[in-house]
Amino acid sequence: MLACPGTHMGVMAKADKKGKGTSASGTIALNRKSRFDYSLEDRFEAGLVLQGWEVKSLRAGKVQLRDAYVVIKDAEAFLFGALIDPLPTASTHIVPEAQRTRKLLLHQHELSRLIGAVERKGYTLVATAMYWKGGRAKLEIALAKGKKAHDKRETERERDWQREKGRLMKKAV
Repeated sequence: MLACPGTHMGVMAKADKKGKGTSASGTIALNRKSRFDYSLEDRFEAGLVLQGWEVKSLRAGKVQLRDAYVVIKDAEAFLFGALIDPLPTASTHIVPEAQRTRKLLLHQHELSRLIGAVERKGYTLVATAMYWKGGRAKLEIALAKGKKAHDKRETERERDWQREKGRLMKKAV
């Protein structure tokens, strides 16, 4: 049975297709470990140069940013360590490489600012989140300083205190 585009059945089919595989916020993947290992300062949004099979894998949520970082070479930014698992239905004439280097798209003034911070001030560029924006995959990168072991313990202590405080307030009410 074919449905006309104006009928209720045709509209439902389109709505089901659109929401498939992604959350309502458009977030594909988060790097939660980056907040623990680094103190994050400025954040930038970068586009990604991807192949077709990678976009399909992103839509299926098959990506990890845990060990992802950004390197600037020859005034261009590249993403290293991001793992995009190929789907089993990937094309047979392309050999998918799950952990290849991917080029990032940034404006020239953003690149020059990042180069200055990394080379002169000793910052690291860390991938913190990947999300959809206007049908395109975007990567949030952050200028970060590495935390020492005592800073990590302090962060953990603060998080535990916030959790305990929430429990006490809940009990009191």
